[in-house]
Amino acid sequence: MEIRAQKRIAAKILKCGVSRIWVDPARIGDVSQAITAYDIRKLILRGVIKAKPKIGLSTYRRKHIIKQKKKGRRRGTGSKKGRIGTRFSRKKSWINRVRAQRTLLKELRFGNKIDKATYKMLYRKSKGGFFRGKSHMKTYMEKTLGIKVEEPASKE
Repeated sequence: MEIRAQKRIAAKILKCGVSRIWVDPARIGDVSQAITAYDIRKLILRGVIKAKPKIGLSTYRRKHIIKQKKKGRRRGTGSKKGRIGTRFSRKKSWINRVRAQRTLLKELRFGNKIDKATYKMLYRKSKGGFFRGKSHMKTYMEKTLGIKVEEPASKE
């Protein structure tokens, strides 16, 4: 028997979706006879038609993922979205790059590898964004100025 229309009316009355409507299998004949919303209301009062309880979504997986992210997991290349600048701002990368260059220049200056004038010239170039990074600065010094730059021994 076709009870699709009755289920739709019941869903409207019970304020839920059609998929949540339960009809007593033994009384399907009575339900198919009900045409009006008034008839459906009577069947609801008798308990022939009911709304199934809501099915909640489990949050276990979401909580587990949040816990893992707090530990610093799930941050690999496959999880990254957007440009590099979205995760690491251009300003921050600029600051890190310039700080590294200035540290190198200071080490060379106090190690008497370069004189004051060269230091100032390289410092200004660094500030102006001439060098892409520390290694670019080293190659520039080797090729243009003829200064061989060796990394100082690590501080371990």
